[in-house]
Amino acid sequence: MGKLQYDSAQIEAAVDKIVHRTMNMDLTWDWPCGVAYYGVAQAYQATGKKEYLDLLKERVDELIGLGLPDFTVNTCAMGHVLLTLYQETKEETYKDIIDAKLEYLTKDALRFGDHVLQHTVSANNDFPEQCWADTLFMAAFFLLRAGVMFDRPELVDDALNQWYWHIRYLQNEQTGLWYHGYNNITKDHMSGFYWGRANCWAAYTMSQVALILPECYLYPKYLEIVGSLNEQLASLKTLQTENGLWRTILDDKDSYEEISASAGIAAAMVSKGNPLHIKYINKAIAGVLENVSEDGKVMNVSGGTAVMKDREGYVGISKRWIQGWGQGMALAFFAGVLYYENIAGDGAL
Repeated sequence: MGKLQYDSAQIEAAVDKIVHRTMNMDLTWDWPCGVAYYGVAQAYQATGKKEYLDLLKERVDELIGLGLPDFTVNTCAMGHVLLTLYQETKEETYKDIIDAKLEYLTKDALRFGDHVLQHTVSANNDFPEQCWADTLFMAAFFLLRAGVMFDRPELVDDALNQWYWHIRYLQNEQTGLWYHGYNNITKDHMSGFYWGRANCWAAYTMSQVALILPECYLYPKYLEIVGSLNEQLASLKTLQTENGLWRTILDDKDSYEEISASAGIAAAMVSKGNPLHIKYINKAIAGVLENVSEDGKVMNVSGGTAVMKDREGYVGISKRWIQGWGQGMALAFFAGVLYYENIAGDGAL
């Protein structure tokens, strides 16, 4: 496998700044926190710095003590850090909450069609029979990790089913790119834009399946996942900007470069392990580093974004403020870079 071109000391210094800035944020028990703390956990795994784990444990314990909100697809993103904390500490408190989240997803969460999770952000039925790419990170990825960790094949099957149907509903096979959402009632993609972060959620989570699931090639639905990912990355590489980044509307040259999407897409290329992607990853390393401030803020990250009604809705989203998902995906990317030589990829698949 070819070599990435980077200064490990520079990457580790950036990771450290981002971790400490992230842990200074007042993130509560929801998806911004879930993505952010997933990134910190990845940084811990890549660097071995126990300080990062200790910071996570202290904050998560504090949040648990304050009481948990009602579960939604989005709040299940916090399951990722719980899996890491349980794996490292074996404290049953974390396992109990993991089990509660799994119970919610498998028995209580709204579904439609072929057992597809409806994207939920509150206790209300906000988006009837809509699937969003976001669900893959918040729920499907969590189901897969938990299913493998606790040897629960029914969770693995459910997770793979989520990817299978989200691919069918959201990926344009002609372009390889993903739409943000699908409305099963109207049978359309609503405004129908190729939103950058939606493609990040899809690409990053699909790239993780081979690294997590033993003998992934024995699952027919995994072959759908890897086929989808191959098509998507082949298309995404052509849309990378000269700055090594991707835009908030991928194929709109007048829309702004967005860092959470850029980090997630580049992280997917890292995890995929295809040597033909190295030149794109190298450009992304430089591009993302340029967007990390001295105090560890990942800059130019778009705010929370529903399936917007039109182009102006997407390009009008502010990118001024620090966001948990920007912090988390930058950490996931840099952690993957540091770990790259240990990634086997999925061979000829």
